Amino acid sequence: MDVSVVGATGDIGRQICTQLIADGLLTHTSRLQLVGRPDGASAATVHGLRADLIDAFDERAPLLDVALSPRDVVADVVVLAAGRTAPAQVGANTDRTALAQDNRAVFEQYADALATHGSGREVVIVVSNPVELGVAVLAERLGRHRVIGMGAWLDSLRFQREIAMSLGVRRHRVDGYVGGQHGEKAVPLWSTVRIAGLSRSERTAAVARLRQGRTLDTFFQEIGEARGQLDAASAVHVGDAFTLVDSFPPDVRTVARSFMTHTSGAKTATGTAAATVDLVETLLDGRQIVVAGQVALADEILGDDGEPVPGRVLGVPVILGPDGWTRVILDPLPDDEARALAESGRVIDAMLDALDVPDPRATSRDRIPASSSPSAADGEHPEDPAARYDVEIEVTRASDPGVVATLTGVFADRGVEVDAVATNPRGSVGISFRAPERMARSLVRTLERLAMARKVVAHRAES
Repeated sequence: MDVSVVGATGDIGRQICTQLIADGLLTHTSRLQLVGRPDGASAATVHGLRADLIDAFDERAPLLDVALSPRDVVADVVVLAAGRTAPAQVGANTDRTALAQDNRAVFEQYADALATHGSGREVVIVVSNPVELGVAVLAERLGRHRVIGMGAWLDSLRFQREIAMSLGVRRHRVDGYVGGQHGEKAVPLWSTVRIAGLSRSERTAAVARLRQGRTLDTFFQEIGEARGQLDAASAVHVGDAFTLVDSFPPDVRTVARSFMTHTSGAKTATGTAAATVDLVETLLDGRQIVVAGQVALADEILGDDGEPVPGRVLGVPVILGPDGWTRVILDPLPDDEARALAESGRVIDAMLDALDVPDPRATSRDRIPASSSPSAADGEHPEDPAARYDVEIEVTRASDPGVVATLTGVFADRGVEVDAVATNPRGSVGISFRAPERMARSLVRTLERLAMARKVVAHRAES
């Protein structure tokens, strides 16, 4: 399978590319597409990044492709990590909504390109901020189940880590999710916390001890106060500010520590990339697991009045599989968590309303009639009809064992059946196949990146 990283030359994009290869998630016939911009420094840097990744991982690197146009983005999984980020300096305003105007153009550019030229099957992971805006824009064009924001998963991993640290255990023993906004309105869902090895009563006692009698009714106020204290401490010595973070309760630390990490100048690229790679791995290996992510909601979460809760895009636990997310997994929440999630949702809705982002819940777009298919209700376009293509690959030593198997493996890995294969004395291999136009372009780009391929010529056969 193929992965495209939009914004590959940025701090987070580089880390995502590096971790995907270092963790061995992509086979040698998979393709990792590095996407930059035709203008600016990334037009050159993306080629240098490709060379650097080959230097580092030549023995196990996938096929590395470069694209500089949104319409050339071709992959099973598209990671959107392009756009502006909040300033990484002490005292800076890290409000992600301030990035909305600039990054909206990036979201719309790639959403339109994927909607027009996409296969209708790619799944998009939104990393760029505001995550909720990116999810809203792409979900409106591609279908909401094919778009997920990684912010809530990153926040959940941070929450699990802070709980584990307080209990003196490793993070893998703790489960629990953060919902709502990716930012200062993140909502730690204490009711979802599970701790391996503890009975229900032991877990309840441990959580009560960690919460210190606090509820989420004062949580957002505590975050604001913590930020004020950290700004003051950072102005004197950043190290003292990090020490101060350790004195906060674990849910406050979840938000405050990432704020300090970013404004210290270190940013949060490594952790963000690791959370993103988690989601990519889930999509690639066919598992279905529960993760937290920002998704576009219809009527999955209802209030006491039977109406959808505030937050048409909201971080919630969902089942994620190879085709995207399928359903929300969230039991009825305690009152304080429900109120905090609603407040977070109202903040998200206010941002989207201020930007005139359409609200699909106000229309019948996501109301699926009994006779309609889910894909049609999600706004997915029908796939382009398949056509027959003939491709000739000039290779080094075409008669060597394994050459044909490697070439046909490129097609098999992408679910495309080869109609005919022929080798000829000129040192080339001819392959005929049927595929939609965009898949055909993807296959040709992949073949061109094979070390054995000297030249690839493809044409569409006459119907």
